[in-house]
Order: sequence, then C-alpha cells, then structure tokens
Amino acid sequence: MPILKVESVRKASNDRETLRVYPVTTKLTKEERNVVTKFAESRGVARGQWIRDVILAQLQHASRNNAALAEILGIRLLLVNVLRPLAAGQKLTPETFDKLLDEIGTAKYDLAGKLVSERRR
Repeated sequence: MPILKVESVRKASNDRETLRVYPVTTKLTKEERNVVTKFAESRGVARGQWIRDVILAQLQHASRNNAALAEILGIRLLLVNVLRPLAAGQKLTPETFDKLLDEIGTAKYDLAGKLVSERRR
C-alpha cells in the first residue's frame, strides 16, 4: 500500500504556487536562536512555523493599519474640502460633492501609503 496516492502527488505538483517552497532567512546569534526555539516549542509549534506566523501576522497588521489610516485621511479630506467652501459662503452642489467623494476615494490610499513610507525613513 503506497503512503501517498498518485492523485495527491499530481495535484500538489500542479498546484506548486500554493506550496511553501520559498524560503526566507535571517541571521541570529546562537543565543537568539535558542530563545526563539524555546519560545516556539513552548507554543507547541516548530521554530520555522512560529517565525512564519509572526511574519504573516505583522503583514496583516500593517495592512489593517494602512486601511484605517486611509479612511481617517478620507474623512479629513472630506471635512476640509466641504467645510472650507461652506465657511466662505459658497454653495456645494450634489454633483460637486459626488465628484469630491470619488476623488477622495481614489486618493486616500495613495496618501496613506506615502505617509507610511515617509514615516519609515
């Protein structure tokens, strides 16, 4: 009786991109490696799996932060661009407001990305 079925091997080879075959490495001191290993073992996972989980969690967290920042920037842009004309006594037509919403919807993510990249410098 074979350990692996031929169909599962074929499927795996056809679905190569979903397999974890791209290593990412880092350099640790012996002490750091021991600390990481012990910590991962205390969680009941292999060191490599724990490192993978940490990296993916950080990426997901960064993505959520960028989305939240984009929404905050969108609200700020909307307030500034609506309140200024109203404070000056100008009328804001529904068409102008809709156009403004569309422009803000496309610009807020670009602005959030720029702010995050400038902050990292």
